[in-house]
Amino acid sequence: MSALSHSHLNSSTFVLTGVPGLEDYSLWLSIPFSSIYAMVFLGNCMILHVVRTEPSLHQPMFYFLAMLSLTDLCMWLSTVHTVLGVLYGFMQEISLDFCIAQSYFIHGLSFMESSVLLAMAFDRYIAICNPLRYSSILTNDKIMKIGVAILCRSFSFISPAIIRLKFLNYCRPHILSHSFCLHQDLLRLACSDIRFNSIYALVLVIMNLLLDAVLILISYIMILHTVLAIASREERMKSLQTCVSHICAVLVFYIPIIGLTMVHRFGKHLSPLVHVLMGNIYILFPPLMNPIIYSIKTHQIRRRVQRLFSLKAV
Repeated sequence: MSALSHSHLNSSTFVLTGVPGLEDYSLWLSIPFSSIYAMVFLGNCMILHVVRTEPSLHQPMFYFLAMLSLTDLCMWLSTVHTVLGVLYGFMQEISLDFCIAQSYFIHGLSFMESSVLLAMAFDRYIAICNPLRYSSILTNDKIMKIGVAILCRSFSFISPAIIRLKFLNYCRPHILSHSFCLHQDLLRLACSDIRFNSIYALVLVIMNLLLDAVLILISYIMILHTVLAIASREERMKSLQTCVSHICAVLVFYIPIIGLTMVHRFGKHLSPLVHVLMGNIYILFPPLMNPIIYSIKTHQIRRRVQRLFSLKAV
């Protein structure tokens, strides 16, 4: 490891890390990882296919769900080649330019998923708190504008911090903590002044992830207030049932990202295995779970998926 570290000190390539301590079992570990990546791809493609082909699902709620699945597919596309490449043994290093590009897409897509979840919370708020104006507020034109705004917000604001990575001096051993590139991982290897990147990244997290989480929480407080005012218990349960899938998706996204942030900030004494585990959960858990959650908890999706499989069985 020492020789490997010194050989990469002055190179423009970085060593990707598989699963520390289990390098001899990489080929075996590639089987569950390949299965998870296959499930992510098939599950999200299935959601997109169902929403596209089923006219009854051409509603704002399901358009936002399609955005979520598309975001998860892009995350899959951004990491599959390096994660599986390391495990199968045909990719051990990554160039600085490629690493910066990958970190740009990973962080941009994380912000995008957070923004889509916020848009979905807004959709549920309008549907429950202002149902008579739902169709006039969330028109197809406005949904397209929301989609464009999400895209611009997610990828434009992170550009300064990501571009500056190109001009940092990386004098520490070029060994990454994961089998993919993250902004904070590259900062750890830099010897240049990283105050701008650190402060800017913190502001971005506060203005994107934290703000989105607070707004989602506020929307659900208002939804709960409206639902509790409904006289019929059956109607109350029916209204809350439409939010269950979204609440699960929010938890599935925010819990891993908080865990990874805590590990990077305060877990320097922890085993490298913990860093790798949290990194892979952050990358794979939301894209894997979202199609499962919506296929089980949303009866319109569940019914259409069952019909799809029954047709294939025939």
